[in-house]
Amino acid sequence: MWLFLQTETDFFKAPQKVLHVAPELCFLDRFKKLKNLQYITGDIESPLAEVKMDIHQIPFPDNSFDVVFCNHVLEHVADDLKACAEINRVLKPNGWGIIQSPVYEQEITLEDNSITDPKEREKVFGQSDHVRKYGKDYAKRLSHSGLRVLENNFVQHLPEALIKKHALPEKEIIFYCQKGH
Repeated sequence: MWLFLQTETDFFKAPQKVLHVAPELCFLDRFKKLKNLQYITGDIESPLAEVKMDIHQIPFPDNSFDVVFCNHVLEHVADDLKACAEINRVLKPNGWGIIQSPVYEQEITLEDNSITDPKEREKVFGQSDHVRKYGKDYAKRLSHSGLRVLENNFVQHLPEALIKKHALPEKEIIFYCQKGH
C-alpha cells in the first residue's frame, strides 16, 4: 500500500484530510508525522484509534474527508454495504480510498448470518470473527454501496526485484475507491 500511495497518488504531497478506520500500527506514526495530512483514526474498540466509532454510523459530516483507509474491516462487520455507504457519504466529491479485505478464489461472496459459533465461522469464513468470505465479486459487491470501486493490479506491474525486496503478494489487488453519486 505504501508503494502504491507513493507512486500512484499525491498522498504524501497534497494537503489531505484522512480518516483511517481500524488503523494498522505500521502506518500510525508514519502517517501522523506527515505535515500535509490532517490524520484522524477511528475504530469501535482499538485503543490505537483517536475516535471511538461504529463504521455503520461514522460520526462526521458529509463530504469531510479527502481519503479514507479501511483495511481488513469489512469481513468483520454486520453490514458491509452500509459501512461502504458511510465511507462514500464522508468522502469529499473528489475523495478516494483504499478498502482491502481478504478475497478468495471463489466467484461469489459467501455470507450466512445463521453461522454464529466461532469454530464454525472459522471453518466456513477462515477466521472465527469473520462474518463473510469475499469472492471475486468483491469490487462489484462494494459498488452497490454507491462507491466506485476499481481493481488495481499495481503489484503485478512492479519489477520482480521490488516484489521480492518487499515480499509482496504477487496477486494482490488494490481496491481503490472513489466517491460515487
